[in-house]
Parts: sequence; C-alpha cells; structure tokens
Amino acid sequence: MKTANSAVRIARPVLVRGGLAAALMVSLLAAATPALAGERRILRNPVPETVAHLQLLARLAATNRLQFAIGLPLRNRDTLTNLVQQIYDPRSANFHRYLTPEQFTEQFGPTDPQYQSVMDYAKSNRLEVVHTFANRGLVDVAGSVADIERMFQVHLGTYQHPTENRQFYAPDVEPSVDAGLPILYVSGLDNYAIPRSGVRKADALKRPKPMIKNGSGSGGWYLGSDFRNAYVPGVTALQGAGQVVALFEMDGYTPGDITKYEGLARLPNVPLQAIMVPPGPLFSPGVQNAEVTLDIEMVISMAPGLKEVLIVEGNDPPSIMNELAYPPPGSGVPLANQISSSFGLSSETNIEPQLIEMAVQGQTFFRHSGDAGAPAGGIGTDFSDFNYLTLCGGTELSMSNNGASWASEASWQHSTGEIDPKIAIPEYQKGMNMSANHGSTLYHNSPDVAMCADWIEVVDTTTDAKGNYTVTGNVEALAGTSAAAPLWAGFTALVNEQAAAQGKPTVGFLNPAIYAIGKGPLYTSCFHDITVGNNTNVNSDDLFFAVPGYDLCTGWGSPNGQNLIDALVGFAGPVFVDFNYTGTTQDGSYNHPFKTLAHGVNAVRTGGPIFIKTAGSSSETMTISKAMSINANGGAATVGVGH
Repeated sequence: MKTANSAVRIARPVLVRGGLAAALMVSLLAAATPALAGERRILRNPVPETVAHLQLLARLAATNRLQFAIGLPLRNRDTLTNLVQQIYDPRSANFHRYLTPEQFTEQFGPTDPQYQSVMDYAKSNRLEVVHTFANRGLVDVAGSVADIERMFQVHLGTYQHPTENRQFYAPDVEPSVDAGLPILYVSGLDNYAIPRSGVRKADALKRPKPMIKNGSGSGGWYLGSDFRNAYVPGVTALQGAGQVVALFEMDGYTPGDITKYEGLARLPNVPLQAIMVPPGPLFSPGVQNAEVTLDIEMVISMAPGLKEVLIVEGNDPPSIMNELAYPPPGSGVPLANQISSSFGLSSETNIEPQLIEMAVQGQTFFRHSGDAGAPAGGIGTDFSDFNYLTLCGGTELSMSNNGASWASEASWQHSTGEIDPKIAIPEYQKGMNMSANHGSTLYHNSPDVAMCADWIEVVDTTTDAKGNYTVTGNVEALAGTSAAAPLWAGFTALVNEQAAAQGKPTVGFLNPAIYAIGKGPLYTSCFHDITVGNNTNVNSDDLFFAVPGYDLCTGWGSPNGQNLIDALVGFAGPVFVDFNYTGTTQDGSYNHPFKTLAHGVNAVRTGGPIFIKTAGSSSETMTISKAMSINANGGAATVGVGH
C-alpha cells in the first residue's frame, strides 16, 4: 500500500462524535423588511419596560451629548445558519473551513449601500459619525439629547435604579426608526446595566474550612508557572508561539504592574498592545483595573511564549466585539484566534452577530460564568448567556509541593451555574443524562468548563472609589471565574500552536469539540472530572452539586494537559475507520465509522487524518494519491494482510 505519508503513524487516542451542529440563529439576524414611506419600526429594548414602573427624576438636558452605536443586521441568514452548522459538523465537507473577515463581510455583512444609508440617516438627524467598522456591522455616532430624542421618538430621563444605589438614564419608550432602514438595534441610549468585573479579594470571601493555599506565590497563593504545572504538566514545547490572545476590557491598566508580575513569576516579557476603540485615549487604570491585570497575567502565565496579547478597551460592548471580529485593515492589528472577556455583559443582547462571525472565522471566545453561585431555582435571570461562546466556571485548586503539580480540585462555591430559559438547548448539549446534575434537557446549561478561581496572586494598581491612583505594583490575592476565562484562552493558544505546527486549522468555537470529548470514552483522560463541592447559597440551597461527568458547577471540569490538547487538535477533521465494526450506518464519524480503509481514504479531505479506531486487520490494497495521515488509534492495525 502506498501513502503520501510513507507509513501508518501512531497517534494518541482522539474522539469525534456526530450531532455537533451549532444552535440556530434567531431574530438577531433578521433583516429589515420593506415598508411604506413614513412607517416606523420598533427596536426592541427591555429597559423601557423597567422604566415604566419607576418615577422620572428629571429629563436629560437637551444640550447633553451622548455617544451610542447603531447595529445593522447580517444578510443571507439561511445560508449563514447552514454554514455555521457545517463548519462545526465533522461529517461536513466544510468542517473547520473558516472564512476570513473579508469573506464573511462580503457574504453576510451589510452591503456598502446599506451601511451608507444608515450613516446618511444619522447625519440627516444632525448626528456625527465618530467611528466605522470594516465589517459594516456597526456605526458609532454622537449627538445632542434633543437630536437623539427626535431621531428615535423617545424622551431620555433619569431614574433611581431599582436594585442598585445609583441613578441611571434611559428612554421612556422603545426607540423607533424609519422602517425601511437596515437597522437592527441601538446600543448606548441607557446606562441601566453597567458592565462590571466580578473579581474580588480572596480574603474577603466566606468559604468552607480548611482552605487550600499551596501555590508558589506569597502565602501559598497561585502564581505564574503554577497554572502550567496544574493543567499542562510536562508540556514544555508548547508556549503559545505564533499565537495572539485578545482581551475584551472596559478599564485600563498600569504596564509596570505586568512587568512586576513577570518578575515575581519569573516569566519572559510578553508583548502587549493596548487598543482603544475610537474615539478617545486609552483608559487610565480605574477602579476595575484589577480585572484587566488579572486577565493579562493569567494569559501570560499559561502561554508565556505568545506572539502578542491585545488589550482591546472600550465603553460599548458591540463596538469592542466588532473590533475583535475584524481589526481595522491596514492597522497591523492581527486577528486573535482566542479571546477572553471577564467583564459582565448584563442585559447585552447585541453581541451575538459578532459571536457568530467569530465562530465562522475560527475564533474562540471565552467568558467567565459569574461569581454569584446558583441563582434561585437554578434559573438565570440577571444576565444573558449566548451561543457561540464558552462559559468558564471556577474551581478550588489543590497542588502539591508549593505549586509543583496538580493534586485535586473542588467546585468553587461562588461559581455561577444556571439554566437559561431564553435559549433552547444547543445541539452539543443534547444527549446528556441530566438526572444527577439537575440540568435541563430543554434549555441552555452553563458553565461549559472550569479552571482555578481562588487564591490567585496578582499585581495591580489600587484606586479609591473615584478611580484615583493610590498604589501601583500592589500584590494581592484575588478570586473569581474572571481568572478561569483568560486561563482557558491561554490554554487554547497552546492547542492552536500545536494545530498550526501540524498544518491544521484553529479549533474555533470550542463547545462542539469539548462536548464530543466529554460524552465519549476519552473524557477521563482529557479532563479533571470535578466531583466535589457545590455552588449552593442562600438563594439556592439545593442547586447545584458537583457530580461525575458534566455538572452546573464546573461543566466538564478543567484540562488534563497534553491529552486534551491532542484531542482538540485531532478534532480538526478526522475520519474514523473500524475493521471490526458491525453496524449498518457508515458515515466516518466516531459512532458510525467506515468498515474499510478505502472508504476512509475516499472521504477524508486532503491533508486530513484517518483514525483506525480499534486493533484489527484488513486485506484491502490500494493506491493513495492525496496527502493524509493514517493513525492507529486503538492498537496495531494491519492493512494488506496476505498480500
């Protein structure tokens, strides 16, 4: 038998299963329908429903100036829905065949005339266009309150927040626009929900005793190489080389804090690039700068050889997301393969178009699950989860010998897990037995995965309540699922580094691969299955508890080093063959493999891998004329017996 690779190559076991179609997109993709002249269309906004029950304190001054974003709908939504499904279905010829930002914009972004029509509409209402985006999905505008009220037929006023000790501004009714315009939403006409970091001082939290603090940092806190020793032990070749991680941020940081952390942790100086979504200068470190420094320090601890870390700062979540999905052409800013956000996006439903774009472009987006434990009844009502991102819960990590090796993990009690009745259960979560973990078979469950979230040493800038500097280079211990998301982004940089070295695409939206591995026989070798602990609290005293397998405390758990890296890289397009398979359905998937190598050779795409599932033999002979790798997955495989 002739092969382009000369010999059968032995690989670590890899599992891919079917049923990985991404969840269907909903109204966020709907294009504006044609309408008669003079008709207006309501832009859905839940805040006026809250305002209707509150007392108006004052009208905003007509001369006040506000900046906000106008979002446009994606085009060709049926084609896009099908493409997303195919990109994350291993049985599809389009599996992991990602689009570039330019290709995505050409096929699914608003057209130039549509984009221009929205800008002309804003200008005709005396608003200023302050920033445009290459994917044409958003335009940032600014203007006086009087002009904004006239354009959207609303009144802007201030109200007392019903649950927080502050006032906020908002429109009194849902905004509306001329019905014929391709406008999907407007973001920034209120500040009812403020994006916040959930990170907290570790010593301020109540927790069961005894607590575990046995890292290499101050007082046993976890620092630098501790995270690699715990989650990628012995993996020295992978450092994140060639990879870029981007961080979604809404505050600034002090560069000297990062330099001091690198010195304490004995890490190399990783290149950082801070980018402000225009207009405006970069943020000075504010009251939430600890979140930004935590994010950076976790990423470089896990992947100290990164090409670059991008810190993308801004005030408007959709604007930041557009910048991450399509960096300005000619700016020299690279497209990041892995992105992390640990700022809460409360009530922000306008970033899903960008998440879809990132998934189609092969980018991985991580978000912290939250730090409030399980909500009442396990039902999430205070923030929106989204499809096309990976939610990261938190753990209590225990290590041996002052950060030398992983010992055990339990669920961090404050880690949020919940069922979201606003989102139907995605395909990748179907087929799991939810009886033990009390999850839902109808709705979206979270989190997906977890990592260390407690007793983490950071260097940050201490500020007062007004954001004034007090102390730079402050060393303290923080806690929060805010740490888990950037740790997973750093881990994924290692995965994509290995994938690139093997000529494979990035792993992209991670959940289809994670759940395929979690549901299969390789789960226990790829993940630390966390079965101890819970996230119960005064609002939810019976939900949720860590159980074997998937649960709503830590998802599938934390990564088990090279095993998970190999499994995720192997997920980038394999075909399965089993000479001992007796079933009737054959599609090359893990559960329904081909019975002959010839079928596998015909089905695998050029450069892709074939995995022979179990030990066995076949008498077939053939000539192979395209490049591929053939891997013995479950023992010695002999081909051409008797010839």
